[in-house]
Amino acid sequence: MNVLLIEINPFAPASPPISLGYIASFLKSKGFTVKILTLGEDTSISRAGLYRLISSFKPALVGLSAYQRTMLYVIGLSNLIKSVDNNIKIAIGGPQATFMPSTAFAELPDIDYICRSSGEVTLLRIARAIENGTPFSDLLGVTYKDTHGAVYDTGELEGFTDLDRYPSPYLDGVFDYSSMREAIMLTSRGCPHHCIYCYTPSAFKHRVSFHSIDRVMEEIKWIREKGVRRLWFADPNISFKPSRSIELLDRILTEDLDVEIWLQTRADLVSAALMKKMKRAGVTTIAFGLESASKRVLSRLGKHISAEKVAEAIRLAQSQDIEVELFTMFGLPYEKFEDSVETLEFVKKNKVKIMGNTNSQQMQIYFGAPMARDYKEYNIRPLNNNRPAYISIGSQYETEHMSHQEIHKMQDLWRANSLDGGKRVVS
Repeated sequence: MNVLLIEINPFAPASPPISLGYIASFLKSKGFTVKILTLGEDTSISRAGLYRLISSFKPALVGLSAYQRTMLYVIGLSNLIKSVDNNIKIAIGGPQATFMPSTAFAELPDIDYICRSSGEVTLLRIARAIENGTPFSDLLGVTYKDTHGAVYDTGELEGFTDLDRYPSPYLDGVFDYSSMREAIMLTSRGCPHHCIYCYTPSAFKHRVSFHSIDRVMEEIKWIREKGVRRLWFADPNISFKPSRSIELLDRILTEDLDVEIWLQTRADLVSAALMKKMKRAGVTTIAFGLESASKRVLSRLGKHISAEKVAEAIRLAQSQDIEVELFTMFGLPYEKFEDSVETLEFVKKNKVKIMGNTNSQQMQIYFGAPMARDYKEYNIRPLNNNRPAYISIGSQYETEHMSHQEIHKMQDLWRANSLDGGKRVVS
């Protein structure tokens, strides 16, 4: 049986979709034929080309990554797929789907499944049901709509806590190395914290799962053999276990691998010794989450970190000539306009270049974040209460302390101070 997995993000160049890579590799190991299609701003494919691809590959199941920013594209693509063959089953997964209300099915006529649990095991369950000729039987980890339009929620489906049980999309040849500029890697998944604006901890039940260092090293060496030098570690907090981070860096040094690394972690999880080792191992850029430099605002975000600690981490990185990026937001709960200006001044004072990821953005309120569930308690005022059920509040709000006009004014101020004109769009 054929399965087609599609990543669509027309706002950025196409890059290896690591999450779909894991799913593809896992399904392949269970006997399914899987193809990945990545559609970015630099992808050259027409509607007719998509039609031909679907007609020739003949997938029984199509899985689509869903994000707030790409939902209209997901809906349009689903319609195209069903126009080729109405028997093809379509599942959506990813950040926008995990906590999307089941009522969204009323406005998603071409979607059959909304994935709620770990992508690999959930898509396998769906694929096996379709292969057995009973596409709406023995399902877990999904909300589904049957042929009569009735909607059902199923129980959760747990993924593996030992990530090595998932085959590697790199070692299995899922990705095309000929056009790969950098390899996106995951050595761990999840986050244990309780930041009120973030989806990730809830999605992973505040737990962190790990790959073994042996597995990570095997992937890095294979990727280097394929000629890819730049590694992007997408772990939310790669130094969550400091001893594990040191072991990974030591292994990279011992193997004398010539790599260039981007990674992100919390500012309270680094030290002078760790930063020195990062530099020696090839880390060129490190990103920290600041969110806000206002003590009053930051202390109420559930992050449990101080601006002083972030400033200290910046100095440690800069002392090793490691480029620093800071994730910041404006339009936060309890934040006044002058608080958001304080964040901008903090970034400038600490000599962090305002470009790329350091370009600040308005806070986005997505399904699954504590703030989305309890937005009234945080004095968030949505600007549109008639939005489709598949769309979360996103950026369409104002707060008790910042009007919509002030939020836009802050955005303009950041762009005026940006070295690249604020050219960064996230999903």
